Amino acid sequence: MTDDLRPTILVVDDTPDNLKLMSGLLKDLYRVKIANSGEKALTIAAGEAPPDLILLDIMMPGLDGYEVCRRLKADRATRDIPVIFLTAMSASEDEEAGLKLGAVDYVTKPINPAVVLARVETHLKLKASADFLKDKNDYLEAEVARRTRELAAIQDVTILAMASLAETRDSDTGNHIRRTQHYVRLLAEKLKDHPRFAATLDDVTIDMLFKSAPLHDIGKVGIPDRILLKPGRFEPHEFEIMKTHTTLGRDAIEHAERSLGTPVQFLAMAKEIAYGHQEKWDGSGYPQGIGGDHIPVSARLMAVADVYDALISRRVYKDGMPHEKAVAIIAEGAGSHFDPDIVETFLALQDQFKEIADRFADSEQDMDSKRKLLEQAGCQPVG
Repeated sequence: MTDDLRPTILVVDDTPDNLKLMSGLLKDLYRVKIANSGEKALTIAAGEAPPDLILLDIMMPGLDGYEVCRRLKADRATRDIPVIFLTAMSASEDEEAGLKLGAVDYVTKPINPAVVLARVETHLKLKASADFLKDKNDYLEAEVARRTRELAAIQDVTILAMASLAETRDSDTGNHIRRTQHYVRLLAEKLKDHPRFAATLDDVTIDMLFKSAPLHDIGKVGIPDRILLKPGRFEPHEFEIMKTHTTLGRDAIEHAERSLGTPVQFLAMAKEIAYGHQEKWDGSGYPQGIGGDHIPVSARLMAVADVYDALISRRVYKDGMPHEKAVAIIAEGAGSHFDPDIVETFLALQDQFKEIADRFADSEQDMDSKRKLLEQAGCQPVG
């Protein structure tokens, strides 16, 4: 074994003869460092090239061996370096005290050279095995973390791709997806300590809400262009067809769940949002006509976010409504269209809603793209 690859032993003793004796014993097999005080030993151990093992005397002026060991084990950088006490203190209580401090072994003077070498070799092998396992565990943990991040990124991209597919056929822009995501998260974070919502909204659920929100209108991919892209009001029969986007969205997500063969939390929540965000607090919404707390919390949050954004957003067939007027309409809908506690929270956060709307405002390029889409579909944009 070359000198650079040999393990390093730090010998700590305040007696020059003892340092010379141990250096002579170890030098042919190991790289040897010496320290004639506890303070110097701690400095060497915490340096850029820490030793692989420490042979430590107990009776030294200044810091004794016990205190040195205690400090080594208290420091994250040095706590895994094995310590063997090498001392003239031969009482059993001394040995017990040293082992309790974290030493791996206790050898009394005068030493038996063969015994010292054997114990050093044993504990170096144990440390090498421990280091190997630690490195392997660290690698595995890093690999799991990397793959988890990778899967999460793939998941996010897939969600946005699916949502964008719906958006490309709709008069909404891609920024509608971003805005509603942030609106929903803002509301949920404020409501997570509310007595009515604390049992439902935690940090994990809020992350899932943010991830799932873009799929709220995924069912629009199944609505014919003549209805989806119509710039004016729907005829009654057209509105009935438009309403089916909630069921189409739920069914598409259910199909994805069945294909996976295992439950996925964000898909379950996405299904709730897609199917329920057009329900109203008073039961007059669709598709089921349910009301109150029967509507999933995720869908109630999206209802406020979606309507606010629809009101304030500029479309190729209409101008956006002023923020203050949109807020007034949401407030008026408390207890009829919307959960009143969610509306109360929305009103407290209305300035942050406007900030989100401004941050992700639609550009002229977005509007031009949508105008072209309407023209291609044979619709005449208004304005």
